Order: sequence, then C-alpha cells, then structure tokens
Amino acid sequence: MTVRQDQDRHVAEETVPQARAARELELKPRELELAVQLGEVRTVAAEPGGRRRVPRQEIERHRSAEGFPKALRTRLWVVGTTEGAELLGIGPARFARLARGGCFAPVRFYVNRYRVVVWSYLASDLADFADGNPELLTGRTPALLKAALDKHPDRRARGWRARRLDQLTAQAGDPWERAAVPAAVLDPGELARAVPDPDERAYLCALRPALVPSRPDAAAARDIVDDLLLAEDPDEIEWYRHCLAAALAQARTARPAPGRAHPPTAPPAPAAPAGERKPPETDTGRAGERAGERARPPRWRAWLRPRAWRRT
Repeated sequence: MTVRQDQDRHVAEETVPQARAARELELKPRELELAVQLGEVRTVAAEPGGRRRVPRQEIERHRSAEGFPKALRTRLWVVGTTEGAELLGIGPARFARLARGGCFAPVRFYVNRYRVVVWSYLASDLADFADGNPELLTGRTPALLKAALDKHPDRRARGWRARRLDQLTAQAGDPWERAAVPAAVLDPGELARAVPDPDERAYLCALRPALVPSRPDAAAARDIVDDLLLAEDPDEIEWYRHCLAAALAQARTARPAPGRAHPPTAPPAPAAPAGERKPPETDTGRAGERAGERARPPRWRAWLRPRAWRRT
C-alpha cells in the first residue's frame, strides 16, 4: 500500500460523509451545508476532487456540547424578509431598505418561480444589528443610509459575495486555492487583465471554488444566479483584483503554477479603492456570524444573546 493510499484510508476511518454527519447532528442537509459554510462544523478534504468529510471528533464535540441539538440549531436559524422584519419589530419595507443598504449581509439566496431573488439572513445577525443600531429601527431614514442607497441601490448581492468569499478563503488550504477565491467573482475579461499568464489563469480556473452548491435547472434562473456570482460595480471589481494580486504574489512564492518552470515577475498590485481596507460593501450597521432556530422564542433577542458557544 502506498503512502497516499494509507493516508486516504486513515481519513476515511476518522471521518464520515456529510449526509451521515447531518443525521448524527440532527440537522437537515441544507442546515449542515450552512453550518459548514459558517465554520460551525469543520470538514476535511478527502480524496482529490471528492466531497469534504466531517471528522468523527467534530461530531462528538457537538453532541457532547451543552444544549445539543437546540444550541446548534439556534446558530443556524435563517429568516427571510417577513420574519426578519417581525423579529426586529419593523415593517417589511423598512427591513428591505436596511438590507439593501448593507446593514446586514444575506447568508443565502434562491430564485423563486417568478424569477425573483429571495434573500435569507441569520437571525443572530439581526439581533447584533438591532443591539448596536437601535436608532435605525425607528424614525426617519438617516442621511448615511440614504447616501449609501443613492450610491448603491442594492448591496445585498455584494454583501453575500463578500461573506461567501470570506468563508471560502478560510477553508482554502493552499496559497493557490486562496488566490482562486477572489478570481471566482471576476468575469473572464477582468480575470485575463488581472492574470495575463495563461498557465496561471488556467490553474486558478481549475481551482475556482463553487460559490453555490448547485445552479438551477431552468436557463432563466441559472442566468440570474450566474450574474449574482460576479462582482459588478467598478469599485467592487477593483477590490477583488487587489485581493487577487496580493494572494497571487503569495502563491507564486510558494510554487509556480503547473506548466511554468519559474513564476513570472509579479506586476504591481492595483491599489485598493480609495479609503478602503476592507470590502467596499461595508455595512452601515453591524452584522454577526451566528444564527438561530426555526420558531421565534419569547424575548428572542435575549435568547440569542448568551454566547455559551464559540466558533472553532
């Protein structure tokens, strides 16, 4: 048996498929998918190209934790506009305005049968936002939020992309994989301008992570999803080109891309957008990265507040 085969057998013995992990953690498949994205449930790589698996130790850690499974489900509570507005004690129109202004980033979306994008949010993000920004829940819309909406009428897709790329960067285990993350939101023309070398560009495309687990079957819905996966405004594109240039410089120092004997001379990284040192969809409010449960409990904000859990 080769060393590689022995390693693969060891991984298989110490891990379980995600479908089985969902059953043992008493989660629905989409709940486990979200838990993995949020870093609540750790996964490890199996064979190359295979689906990531969940270590048995990770399952036992959750099952032995206080409040299992309710505490875990609490951190995965996802709400839409209507329920989110109810939780915040505001109308759906005000909730939508806050969401479009970037006050809290969506955690997932889907395209309904009317070809409308339906966004979902973590309940604890809303709790964090409400605690930190009570002035935005009542009265007239503040000038800062109005200005943000005038500049970008809808930041929800930008916020979702930023959040998803943060998750994928944290999960990447290799410098080239990390460089492929910002490359995933640049269209072919922008990617070619950012990475002129064809070997490097092909390697990044091969490593490009999936931002969504699957795409709709219907062509019209698939086109909508494809549009949501790409950076759209010039400042957002420039930001991800800057992130790609920085990550690519680190990847080149680790090893050349396949097909190249030596890494090319790195061009200077594009400057980050003026005044920016974080993604340009910076929230007007404050968003956390934990979530809640399916039905609203009494005094829901206080119920979400205790942080007996910690992300690992």
